[in-house]
Amino acid sequence: MKKLKMALVQALLAVACSGFWQMAQADQILILGSTTTTEQSGLLTQLLPAFTRDTGIAVKPIILGTGQVLDAARRGDVDALLTHDRESEEKFITEGFGIKRFEVMYNDFILIGPSNDPAKVAGRDIVRALLALALARSRTTFYSRGDKSGTHQAELRYWQIGGLKDKSQWGANYKECGCGVGQALNLAAATEAAYVLADRGSWLNFKNRRGLKILVEGDVRLNNQYGVMVVNPARHPHVKAKEAQAFVDWVTGERGQAAINAYKIDGDQLFFANAKPK
Repeated sequence: MKKLKMALVQALLAVACSGFWQMAQADQILILGSTTTTEQSGLLTQLLPAFTRDTGIAVKPIILGTGQVLDAARRGDVDALLTHDRESEEKFITEGFGIKRFEVMYNDFILIGPSNDPAKVAGRDIVRALLALALARSRTTFYSRGDKSGTHQAELRYWQIGGLKDKSQWGANYKECGCGVGQALNLAAATEAAYVLADRGSWLNFKNRRGLKILVEGDVRLNNQYGVMVVNPARHPHVKAKEAQAFVDWVTGERGQAAINAYKIDGDQLFFANAKPK
């Protein structure tokens, strides 16, 4: 009986210790807020394991649109951010929610549409192409992310440059899906004469193309810059600022920049590292 009690006590202690160990391990996990473009392009599967191997710091990614990631950071729900809307990121820093913004890499946006291009938008000028789509709205559909993501914010800037400041000017065939880039591309693939703005990395990693192709690329306004930031621990003391800074230092350093440039699909490079020397 005494041996049975001792065994029971040892078992309970083992469970308790295991729980404390798991909690301790959880305390070491860096929570990274990042975008659907980094996740659906496959880039994070390249970066995060390499970072963990080099530093011993595990990472839990939270994947949302850039605007939603910034909102989560304002609440203190993430430790570091990897996003792609410079204007919103700089506002985040100015408000005191982040310590400093570092440029890390870029890719580009592209306009995807049906191979027969019924709206005749193919070319290099993204604003001209979107205006042509608006004029052809009775014959085409445009799927907007509609989710405050970096891609959505870029789209809105292009419409504004072209003089279309209100989506009602577009008509009923302007569809806001409130979704990630993969779902937006799937909707375009499933809809006749549908167009969508996407990032090149997600497109290259996208399998369900079904008659879609790149129609507009090469406009300098389509450049898509990414920034990385640490959430300000003065606002949220629980933030793992040390681990977050380690991620910033790594992804903007030699190892991280090399990992970004090395990520390719069928020989095509998806992102281009461009961190500036500190």
